[in-house]
Amino acid sequence: MRIAVAGATGNIGARTAAALEQAGHEVARISRSLGVDLTTGEGLEAALTGVDAVVDATSYEAADRDQAVAYFGTATRNLLTAEERAGVRHHVLLSIVGIDRVEGNAHYAGKREQERLVAESPLPWTIVPFTQFHDFAATMTSWTEHDGVAPIPPLLVQPIAPADVADILAEIATGTPQGRYRDVAGPDPQDLVDMARRTNDARGHTVKLVPTWSSLLGPEMAGDVLLPGKDARIAPTTFDEWLAHEGAEA
Repeated sequence: MRIAVAGATGNIGARTAAALEQAGHEVARISRSLGVDLTTGEGLEAALTGVDAVVDATSYEAADRDQAVAYFGTATRNLLTAEERAGVRHHVLLSIVGIDRVEGNAHYAGKREQERLVAESPLPWTIVPFTQFHDFAATMTSWTEHDGVAPIPPLLVQPIAPADVADILAEIATGTPQGRYRDVAGPDPQDLVDMARRTNDARGHTVKLVPTWSSLLGPEMAGDVLLPGKDARIAPTTFDEWLAHEGAEA
């Protein structure tokens, strides 16, 4: 199959493209750095020529809700319109577990808009909600650290390895459209503060972690809000395994 990966130079997109190629598929990489701009549509027609399926693994970080909704809305409309013209038969969207339970997060608002547009599209689609990734704690620390101190929310998460996310996206993209897929998560619930501490220790990075809800994420994400549903698909790689093999790499 010929499969396009949007966000192909990102954390998940690059891994997904590699997983698809390893399985013998041809990959069309969609990224602004590669000359394809989802916000303008530049380069999309050529990138989607002969494409059977598209995996949308794009990401966008914005503190402003309207900005996030506008970005995801524009990029998704352009991508879906170009796919329809190109005769693409399957659109696969990487999404996030719990976005319907959190109102105040700008990124989640953008992802909800993205899901809405995909679900209303005439194209056959699969939306795959994943939990947070194993490297999320380190990412959160890097966002908030200042003068050796990093505020971090005491979230309860059930994180998944980025490589497992890529493998599952590649598997789904080569299959038939399934509509809304069940939640996908890692094997074990984790405390985000503990994850950050262990990742920093493995990387030899010294930082004082301050658990607080006055950081980037608020108490509406507390409790089981970010945990997967009961029928979730459980990916194999534990946080300990990821930390031993990949997590120590800064």
